[in-house]
Amino acid sequence: MNRPPPRKPQRRKPLDPARQVAFDVLRAVTERDAYANLALPALLREREMSGRDAAFATELTYGTCRCLGLLDAVIAAAAGRPVENIDDVLLDLLRLGAYQLLRTRVDAHAAVDTTVEQAAIEFDTARAGFVNGVLRTVSRRDEASWVAELAPPAATDPIGHIAFTHAHPRWIGQAFADALGAAAGELSALLASDDERPLVHLAARPGALTAADLAAAVDGTVGRFSPYAVYLRGGDPGALAPVRDGLAQVQDEGSQLVAHALTVAPIDGPDGAWLDLCAGPGGKTALLAALAAQSGARVTAVEPAAHRADFVERNTRGLDVEILRVDGRDTGLAPASFDRVLVDAPCTGLGALRRRPEARWRRQPGDVPTLAKLQRELLASAIALTRPGGVVLYSTCSPHIAETVGVVADALRRHPVDAIDARPLFAPVPDLGDGPYVQLWPHRHGTDAMFAAALQVR
Repeated sequence: MNRPPPRKPQRRKPLDPARQVAFDVLRAVTERDAYANLALPALLREREMSGRDAAFATELTYGTCRCLGLLDAVIAAAAGRPVENIDDVLLDLLRLGAYQLLRTRVDAHAAVDTTVEQAAIEFDTARAGFVNGVLRTVSRRDEASWVAELAPPAATDPIGHIAFTHAHPRWIGQAFADALGAAAGELSALLASDDERPLVHLAARPGALTAADLAAAVDGTVGRFSPYAVYLRGGDPGALAPVRDGLAQVQDEGSQLVAHALTVAPIDGPDGAWLDLCAGPGGKTALLAALAAQSGARVTAVEPAAHRADFVERNTRGLDVEILRVDGRDTGLAPASFDRVLVDAPCTGLGALRRRPEARWRRQPGDVPTLAKLQRELLASAIALTRPGGVVLYSTCSPHIAETVGVVADALRRHPVDAIDARPLFAPVPDLGDGPYVQLWPHRHGTDAMFAAALQVR
């Protein structure tokens, strides 16, 4: 009897280079808690990817990370099972495929087939079939249709509905609404701004380069508010000569404004000793030190974490900065020995979600009390280190009330300090509210959502 020839094994086509980069970063974020904004540029450089491929990989990586919760809800509905019951590798593939289907112009056939092929390579034909079935179900409807089915009802949970629509956890939507207060009607615009790919902001180093000169050198645009800011149109900022040479640094304009505000706050008495109590990774320290050099002051920087202290050292190379690798709550420095002190406290980072795409899903409400306790302790230490007549500038990259006005209110009750109206320190920024504190917003000002309060020691 003649037997049919043996079947040749089917050759599977792996992901194209751009999708492979995105998938590898997603795996690093899931497996190792990597930061996408650090892992992606490193991988693009390692694989020598540029141009359209790099742009596509960036869109897929950051976009998928930003709307992870929304994608998981859609995948769970399409699969008929919770995402917790799906293998992590398979889930990252499904997220990558679903993002292309719901939020890009990628052809649906290409989005499904490339993902299914990779599932067969990673696993087997059975699980490739599962991926195929889930993604084909996802592809039958657009994002708006899925949101209409899966979002909390707007009538009974308006904040939950808005948060889901803009792919944010509900607790973050609530925190933002609380911080906006009477302007809570802006919540949708604020959450939408987190989903936009932000411009890269550069800071020209004072005394070395003007913002106009930096803009001309990098084909950028001079910033709206900070005297040192330049908006970069595109490309890898690390490859720019001014950045490589230490004449400029990557720094959000809001962070620049915070550092500048400390230097222009009114104080009584001498003005020669400045302290950055939470210095790592050193961007604000570098800006402060460059400004201090112009006024005859000297900066001391405190950073307990070794790797972050190394960043401070690297970012302030060539500047007169004393770096102390100690805890800001127990520095060993003499009390009342500084004229100006910056406390850019560790926080949830909710104000920089647009630049840290996976952070909105990594942070949890339980993180806030622990961080708020640390913030109160650091601010108390800063006040003790500031002489009477000197100023402490407290800032966070978070608008969460417990990390902002709550911490400052505690300091005003417990310590001999008075609040200064911080709004003039941030001129010419408009729309800063009633004061005395400053809250920047991405949807209003194009910056991260930085909070700042200026306190003068009695």
